Amino acid sequence: MAFLKFASFLLLLLLLLLFMAQGAVNAAGASLSQSYHVIAGYDHVALSDDGQEIQLSLDAASGSGFQSWRSYRSGVFNMQIKVPGRNSAGVVTSFYLTSHGGRHDEVDFEFLGNREGKPILLQTNVFADGVGNREERILLWFDPTADFHSYKVLWNNHQIVFYVDDIPIRVFKNNPAIGVPYLTEPMQIEASLWDGDNWATDKGLTKIDWSYAPFLAHYRGFDISGCVFRSQDCDSLAYWWNSQEHRSLDGQQEKQLDNVRKNFMYYDYCTDTSKHPVPPPECP
Repeated sequence: MAFLKFASFLLLLLLLLLFMAQGAVNAAGASLSQSYHVIAGYDHVALSDDGQEIQLSLDAASGSGFQSWRSYRSGVFNMQIKVPGRNSAGVVTSFYLTSHGGRHDEVDFEFLGNREGKPILLQTNVFADGVGNREERILLWFDPTADFHSYKVLWNNHQIVFYVDDIPIRVFKNNPAIGVPYLTEPMQIEASLWDGDNWATDKGLTKIDWSYAPFLAHYRGFDISGCVFRSQDCDSLAYWWNSQEHRSLDGQQEKQLDNVRKNFMYYDYCTDTSKHPVPPPECP
């Protein structure tokens, strides 16, 4: 009898693990058709390397973009990107998570193009419960037009961490005690290349030079380790990104983040008193 009870327990445990596995996606190197579909500029999207690399194009007629088939409620989302070179002022290359309901949540990577020889800024932003205006901009320590680099978001119920080549560049904490809304909506992964010359470079003063079009952005390494919305409890400890070690940065990561903020920060909404006379509650 004891053996039968133990066997039944093992069977139930196995079924639970299988059920949890159905709710998680681990799509390392998945192709476009497996995980994503085109949502804009269909004739401005090209595939290569057997669907492992996507080229987005922008010209005066159209931009382009793609989106994940599934919505997620937690996870780690990574993309390798090479942004347009040459004179790309006004051109915005983006990779982000976004919701599509009435309550808007969003996590953004946006590369703000620039004139030849001037730095391309990486802007990050967080929308929670429809509230955004949390822009930060950094100067990258490499040329993002020369080669692919990794841009990653970790999202759990404790924090959102932005990474560049596995170096944390920003943390947004879940801190309801001080009145900060947090991201709770299911979000899809999206990427796009678009015309942002009304704001992206020199506050919109420097416009796109269309003689350099088409502008080309390249994406690959569509790595997803995420909890699919409605499949399971996406805050469960069964998912590795929800474990204790991912609830905060470790000592080495804290040093890396501090180095980025000291040496590469270009703009921080927390210190912009013209935009925020009273600093938002999440600001130090």
